[in-house]
Amino acid sequence: MITAKQLSEAYISGANNIENNRQKVDALNVFPVPDGDTGTNMSMTMGAAREELLHNSYTTVGDVAGKAASALLRGARGNSGVITSLLFRGFSKGLKHKSEAGAADLVEALEIGVAAAYKAVMKPTEGTILTVARVAAEKSRAALTDTMEPLEVWDLIIRYAEEALAQTPEQLPVLKKAGVVDAGGQGLVYILKGMRQVFAGEGVVPGIAGDTAAAPAEEAATVVNAAGEVEEVDINNPYCTEFLVMRDDPEHDPAGLRAYLESIGDCVVVVDDDEIIKCHVHTAHPGLALEKAGTYGMLTKLKIENMIEQHKAQVASVKEQQKAAAPQAAEIDPALTAGFVAVAAGDGVQQLFRDLGVQQIVSGGQTMNPSTEDILHAAEQVPAMDVYVLPNNKNIVMAAEQAARLARTSGVRRIHVVPTTTIPQGISAMMAYDESAEIKDNVEAMQEAEKPEYTEGYEGFIHLTDMRGEVENSQLRYIIRDHDMARFQEKKRLMTAAADFLNHKYGPGTVEIALRDSYFNMREKIEPCMEIVDRAKRAMALAGMEPKEVPVRGGTDGARLSYEGLPCPNLCTGGENYHGRFEYIPVEDMEQCVKMLVNILRMQ
Repeated sequence: MITAKQLSEAYISGANNIENNRQKVDALNVFPVPDGDTGTNMSMTMGAAREELLHNSYTTVGDVAGKAASALLRGARGNSGVITSLLFRGFSKGLKHKSEAGAADLVEALEIGVAAAYKAVMKPTEGTILTVARVAAEKSRAALTDTMEPLEVWDLIIRYAEEALAQTPEQLPVLKKAGVVDAGGQGLVYILKGMRQVFAGEGVVPGIAGDTAAAPAEEAATVVNAAGEVEEVDINNPYCTEFLVMRDDPEHDPAGLRAYLESIGDCVVVVDDDEIIKCHVHTAHPGLALEKAGTYGMLTKLKIENMIEQHKAQVASVKEQQKAAAPQAAEIDPALTAGFVAVAAGDGVQQLFRDLGVQQIVSGGQTMNPSTEDILHAAEQVPAMDVYVLPNNKNIVMAAEQAARLARTSGVRRIHVVPTTTIPQGISAMMAYDESAEIKDNVEAMQEAEKPEYTEGYEGFIHLTDMRGEVENSQLRYIIRDHDMARFQEKKRLMTAAADFLNHKYGPGTVEIALRDSYFNMREKIEPCMEIVDRAKRAMALAGMEPKEVPVRGGTDGARLSYEGLPCPNLCTGGENYHGRFEYIPVEDMEQCVKMLVNILRMQ
């Protein structure tokens, strides 16, 4: 059986354990608002019970639980703190009038605590501390036997709580996206484990000496602040508002106050006893909340916090940690002409940039824009003095340009921004880079990469030839050309990457791509039998024509025939303005071509 002394020490031990681990819990706090204070609020809430029990002694578990519940209610802070106080308030009702507590008493008390918490929360959300407590109570009830000892059932409660905690990311998408479990649920597990140490006869968990708001330095250094890594957040009700109402009339039902708070905000929790009403709400109008509450009695212990500012502080803290942990700029490799930084999201796209020669990838895109500092830091990790930066999003170009200005001031790197606004454009830019070209020329060429009007000679291109669309779908047709097979294959990979990017951004099946090879460069089929080309040159000379070897940037039936086993060099046509509205061929040119063909036949 659990005695009054054991239960009192268990509360103190639970309070110490959540205090010792508060930074870990704060770092998990991404729901309902990533303001990074769940651990702190739960610690301060449990601390109120600890102070009550450290300075007073009681003879029954009912008295211990009742006094702790009263202190928790008055000292509750934040959404998670208020819910914690509710759980233990219900817990106290389950132990009321009991001198000692057995296994069944603990399960029943927890069940009453869960019911009280769910009743007080206006819109319970699964995947939170409520879920963790409920699942622990339900499964412990199912596993309870008449012969169980209190420690056995408490171990079951912890086990089932941890199992429920592990499932919270599957219930709340925001947790899964951040890669964390629910902060309040984790805090509850710390409290339960702290209490267990007393039930197991291992004594009270030691508290942190000195400043109770500080965590051990070695612990703090290992905390991953998920709250601070959520940079984009929409907080419509920015003020976390909580207060106590000293009731004028115990008969005045607070249901009206609860409904009013729900109409002006969210995350509403209202709980009352004969003397007080404890209120918590996230709202844009804290004054209205206080004014309404004042009709129920005198207000005390008011707390209004700006959660937007709290979140900004979390983000700033993460950036400071990253800055402090960031390695020094990489040493310059004299053999490296230039380096590259690209902004990209998604493992597949990032790997594609690495395959193209990008040394540093900055995670980011449309929904998460990296900062100037992020881009500058990435550039400093490239072992080249001249670094090309590909923002790949119009919203990131200015940050990249600012990084270039800062780099000029520091002199650590010379950053050259290629103002790419899409992932495909960035990939094209990398394919257009020419190591032998001047920086200015490269920047220009990389901006205009792959467009037919900006290519010449043996340079390849991707050309949009047709667009058709209606409400339900649209079709775009391209031709891809390149004299070099490796570059040709890269261009096809680019088109596939563009489709993958759009499907990643807008959902699978948004874009379908079909690639069909029409023909390849006939060069590899012609070179083994160059005698036919030499014969054609002699035929041209006999016809009074001066042979010239120039790259053909269009298609020819001869390419297809060459790969079918019939080498067909493209001799000439004499045409002008190919594939345009004014395509033509002069009669004189046709006459010369006929003479050339006759000469070839005579050479057989």
